[in-house]
Amino acid sequence: MNLKSKSRQKAIAGITAAIVMILCFGITTYALLMVSVSLKDHTFQTGTVAINFNDGKKVIEKDEFSFEPGMRVEKEFFIENTGTGDAYYKIYFENVSGKLAEVLEVTVKKDDTVIAKGILSELTLENAESPDDLLAANERKEFTISFYFPEKAGNQITGTDVTFDLCALAVQSKNNPNRLFD
Repeated sequence: MNLKSKSRQKAIAGITAAIVMILCFGITTYALLMVSVSLKDHTFQTGTVAINFNDGKKVIEKDEFSFEPGMRVEKEFFIENTGTGDAYYKIYFENVSGKLAEVLEVTVKKDDTVIAKGILSELTLENAESPDDLLAANERKEFTISFYFPEKAGNQITGTDVTFDLCALAVQSKNNPNRLFD
């Protein structure tokens, strides 16, 4: 009788465990079905962002000017969105070297709007601001860049040089409300 009782308890425990497992499986299946979403007839489009920077031509040539205190040089260039999507953009400098980079004052304008302004060595991608206006697909924007060698810099910088790359970076505007350039 004692043996029968133990067998009966084991059978009841096994059946109870099976019922609990079936209940858990049922609850999990129900929860999974309730959180599933169905998207029918939705179309997703992709686009491209590509920039033509001044047709690949340098904005200012290496030996084009010999800067002196008080001298200002203005040059024109453009960026064009050859992609299929509207874009935010930044104009900045990289690979900057030379003592003159620490004193040259740079201003980039689109019409009368200042896009970037500061000391050449400080106008890096990290410091560049994205203008308020978009660069629409197939749109071309013209800019003027001004390099000014302040008189207060004096002659101690005269005879030194500067090298840099003037760059533009663009990112899609769609689904990018925070203008992330990552």
